[in-house]
Amino acid sequence: MKFFLKPKLALLLLAVAAAHSAQAQDTLKVTLQEAVRIALSENPTIKVAGQEIKLKKEARREAYSGLFPEANLVGSYSRAIKKQSFAMEGKVIEVGTDNTYSGGLSVSLPVFAPALYKSISLTKTDVDLAVEKARSSRLDMVNQVTKAFYQLLLAQDSYEVLLKSYKQSEDNYNVVKAKYEQGSVSEYDKISAEVQMRSLKPTVVSARNGVNLATLQLKVLMGMEAEVNVAVDGNLKDYEMSMFTRQAMPRPNNLINNSTLKQLELNALQLKQNLKLQYTNFMPTLSANFQYMYTSMNDNFKFKEYDWRPYSTLGLNLTIPLFKGSNFTKLKQTRIQMKQLEENRINTERQLTMQATSYLDNMAASSEQVVSNKEAVFQAEKGRTIAEKKYEVGKGTILELNSSEVALTEAKLTYNQSIYDYLVAKADLDLVMGEEVVME
Repeated sequence: MKFFLKPKLALLLLAVAAAHSAQAQDTLKVTLQEAVRIALSENPTIKVAGQEIKLKKEARREAYSGLFPEANLVGSYSRAIKKQSFAMEGKVIEVGTDNTYSGGLSVSLPVFAPALYKSISLTKTDVDLAVEKARSSRLDMVNQVTKAFYQLLLAQDSYEVLLKSYKQSEDNYNVVKAKYEQGSVSEYDKISAEVQMRSLKPTVVSARNGVNLATLQLKVLMGMEAEVNVAVDGNLKDYEMSMFTRQAMPRPNNLINNSTLKQLELNALQLKQNLKLQYTNFMPTLSANFQYMYTSMNDNFKFKEYDWRPYSTLGLNLTIPLFKGSNFTKLKQTRIQMKQLEENRINTERQLTMQATSYLDNMAASSEQVVSNKEAVFQAEKGRTIAEKKYEVGKGTILELNSSEVALTEAKLTYNQSIYDYLVAKADLDLVMGEEVVME
């Protein structure tokens, strides 16, 4: 099979394919862990988040570069339109030359620059925030891929249930049709069996389309081309045991790893550092500078005859701010932003706590429903068997047979749905708790 993939993804997929040597030749089967790993490696959203970290690190290096000397080659030329003059003993004397040239090396170095020091601290927090945002993107991607994987499992399991139900209805119709032709059953039974069979066909087709759509969604999240045939390994029933094992564990009760709260904490730290940075507007700054220059002053443009004279200077520049009205308003604005952020953090924490509680309650309810629905499947299978035998011996009706088949189909679909609901609630809980581990 030919894959149109990037080299990095191709190698990863080959490794996945090697672990599934028994799979069909034209289809790549992936587990949940493999799907998540591929998505974290190839999804553009994750790549952008990683590039943002690099961008912030470069910005921090740029801030550090302000501590080093700055050297420049400088040059200037001026033409005297009217020379300076003064009067002496009744005569007017002009001074200076028509052309003045200067050029050389200029070096400056910050000696005391409090704003620069605070900016460096601020850029470090920027890097930490970019890292946390990248982690948030990873968590969100894990959540999306996990739910897309479960959605595909649900679609496949539902399709298999409906397909088996359709085949069973088809078999029932063939049996009833044969009996009708022999004159042992009425035409009503034949019509009822045929209606039951044909009414399931559109549902089967719709379920098959649902599988295709869920597969495409998973491939998009995994960053894979549409040409690659992908299938998921396993079914929802495989998660039943791990689901009950998870429910026996203690309920999580803290949000210390929640990415949203961590980002709000870093935003609060940024505002504190920004406030300190604004205080530096009231502090003096001191810088040193050195110049080594050559000058030449001439009244013509005979460059070869110019006489260049060197000179050098070393000095200090001290700036003491006295008053700037905007400095005070900026301080007030930052303090207001800090209060707003604190209120936002409290509200966010309450909402996240409510979400976590809701997910935990949904998980508990779904686990109870799984037990009940599993028993319902068992009873529905038993009921269908009884209805089949009764109809075979002529003591049952076609309506009983059709009803038993519908009841079994609904029980199986409900059973799969309850497992899916639990897994989705668990995935959302992991996102809120900041957990990257997926269920096995």
